[in-house]
Amino acid sequence: MAKLENSLKNMVLSLTAITVVVGCLLGYVASITDAPIKAAADAKQQKAITDVVPGEGNTVGEEVKKVAANGTDASIFPVMNGGKVVGHAVKAISKNGFGGNITVMIGFDVEGNILGYSVLDCSNETPGLGAKMPDWFQKGQKGDVIGKNPAKNNLTVSKDGGEVDAITAATISSRAFLDALAQAAGVLTGADVATSASKQNKEEEVSANEPCAADSCAQQCLTE
Repeated sequence: MAKLENSLKNMVLSLTAITVVVGCLLGYVASITDAPIKAAADAKQQKAITDVVPGEGNTVGEEVKKVAANGTDASIFPVMNGGKVVGHAVKAISKNGFGGNITVMIGFDVEGNILGYSVLDCSNETPGLGAKMPDWFQKGQKGDVIGKNPAKNNLTVSKDGGEVDAITAATISSRAFLDALAQAAGVLTGADVATSASKQNKEEEVSANEPCAADSCAQQCLTE
């Protein structure tokens, strides 16, 4: 019995030692990788700001943190040139993507017109469909929102009575992008900018979860 107790004690001590060593190693690896990961994220954010409010000699002011109407964190970055504010870059999140949150940086001029946008994260959207988001709404593209003003234009998808053509077969992702745009405009101006993402996406999610009656419907239920 004493031998068994000693063996059990040794096993517990060994496992404890292994756990401590592994924990220390994981902590060490995290301490090494956290800084480069943060630096990469900061660089991506800085590039997004300069992309959405372009201009030679522009400088970026101090970040102003806000809470958007949908309860998510948002950030406003004033962009200046010659000591004068020439626009704002606003980072906002939509919670209504096909696969989760979508984070977008939107550039506005001083009158609230959209200068540009950069999708920071849409990794959970349907590959080949919602993933077209970084290009679809750019200048000259089918869903072009550049130059439009959320306070003056109905920037919802045409299916909901708006002015914007949705990404083909990716209406949910399109609504989510426009929702993020609306959240950005809202935190910048304090205005209530219309968005149909929450209501419409919820209704379609319920519909998509209904059983398919035929094989022809099955594929449709797997898409947006």
